[in-house]
Amino acid sequence: MAMTQAEIAQAFERIADLLEIDGGDRFRINSYRRVSRTIKDTTEDLEALAKTNKLTSLPGVGKGTAERIYQFIETGSIDVLNELESKLPPGLPALLEIPGMGPKKVALVHDRLDVKCMDDLQRVIQSGALAELPGLGATSVKKIAEGIAFLESSGGRTPLGIAWPIADALVDQVRAMQGVRRVEIAGSLRRGRETIGDIDILCEADNGEAIIKQFVSFDDVQRVLASGVTKGSVTVERDKGKELQVDLRVVPTESFGAALQYFTGSKEHNVGLREIAVKKKLRLNEYGLFDGEHSVAGEREEDIYQALNVKYVPAELREDRGELLGNTNFDDLVTLADIRGDLHMHTVASDGKSTIVDMALAAKALGYEYIAICDHSKSSTIANGLSIERMQAHIEAIRETNDRTEGITILVGCECDILSDGTMDYPADILAQCEWVVGSIHSAMGSGSKKLSATQRTIAAMENPYVCVIGHPTGRLIHRRKPMDLDMAMIIETAKRTHTMLEINAAWQRLDLKDVHVRQAIAGGVMLSINTDAHRTLGLAQMRYGVTTARRGGATGQNIANCLSLEKLRHRVAEKRS
Repeated sequence: MAMTQAEIAQAFERIADLLEIDGGDRFRINSYRRVSRTIKDTTEDLEALAKTNKLTSLPGVGKGTAERIYQFIETGSIDVLNELESKLPPGLPALLEIPGMGPKKVALVHDRLDVKCMDDLQRVIQSGALAELPGLGATSVKKIAEGIAFLESSGGRTPLGIAWPIADALVDQVRAMQGVRRVEIAGSLRRGRETIGDIDILCEADNGEAIIKQFVSFDDVQRVLASGVTKGSVTVERDKGKELQVDLRVVPTESFGAALQYFTGSKEHNVGLREIAVKKKLRLNEYGLFDGEHSVAGEREEDIYQALNVKYVPAELREDRGELLGNTNFDDLVTLADIRGDLHMHTVASDGKSTIVDMALAAKALGYEYIAICDHSKSSTIANGLSIERMQAHIEAIRETNDRTEGITILVGCECDILSDGTMDYPADILAQCEWVVGSIHSAMGSGSKKLSATQRTIAAMENPYVCVIGHPTGRLIHRRKPMDLDMAMIIETAKRTHTMLEINAAWQRLDLKDVHVRQAIAGGVMLSINTDAHRTLGLAQMRYGVTTARRGGATGQNIANCLSLEKLRHRVAEKRS
């Protein structure tokens, strides 16, 4: 049975958690965690490695671990995981989702108070028994109770596209305070993770207590979790009544860079950086880099890396994926300023909310040189897809609008459905009139006996000379729909051979391709295109999420089609068609 690598990584992480709850050996626990991280980050195809007995080529994967990975690929389960799950009460692992409740505390409440589920935990909180456990007390219990309440209201991790605008608004309010000299977003949001746990903000100021008092009094604050001299924690409304935690830390000038580095993370990246410092007989923490009591660096992040003789690593790449080894150039990662156009957007012709001219003028205001209007093809009936007759009229409308709109080029495009038999939804004579064709799978995303697989359909589309790019290739919707079961190695190989591009769909619900696949595509020599899939003018602003995802995959402007001039872009399309 086909399993996604995310599912396999999650299984190994779950083994580590359950082992820790069960009091397992620390070395064994850490080994499972490392393997989980390796699987999550690798661009290799696990199934292909399993078939060729090459799983042990992955970092941290030994013979026994390889056998467990192979077992999970073949059966969807691992014996050791099944044994642990049958050994522990079924409701116990769910307690790990509570902020502040790690495996050690879960084991403690289970062993001492016979807590087996969330209801049991709430019972011992109310009875006062939890506060009597060693290492807990009233303050810790209060935080656990608040964590349960937060879990119930937050609904898990927050997508990047919801968290970032909230963080921007809060940063603007903090920056406007008297005495604040600098404000930066930190944490997983700064690293551009597709979902985040909470928002971390740092500000540089002298009177920390006054800053925190103002922060916890913001109008948007739902609950105050902590208010101190240098740190405040609150919750704000996320969406649909759910809450999102926000932490603000006030940091002095001499420590700001060190604190920004420390609180940006990731935890694993920071561990690696501290190990480098230790080898140089230096001490690194959130206050600075020290030689004994002497401060070596701390005011600027860049100074920390320079003092350690390590290349400065952009925040998006700090995920313990080899970035500290010194063999990667980070200087030319793609930026929002590099983007010259947006090659996937919709209008009122199908399911969009803005007209062709509205989208063009909004893109022109962003400084773009060109856009492609890509409304849906006829089979996307739910999206008001265009019949052949309507599409012919739409092509003429795009051309006419382009002729009378100065300062930006509007390309004739379409988002053409890849049908279940691998053929395109429009005939060749329609596609030939389009200057840019996005081929996308929107229906029948599974595979059955009478249908081609998603991989076969995608490959068939790439063989079509008119398909420029595969739109949102895996079809995933974050927190709503799993990705299709694609053979990404084969997709990339075919994309390279057929001169077909792959899309990084910047819509925050998709972020598809994701960062791991971006790295894999770049390694395979495939050109990418970052597009918003905007359905209204405001949607064009989502380009920042796609650029961030591209940066996490190590993409430079040379890897991105819409960083090219219009002349060079047309040349790439002509190469494909020839």
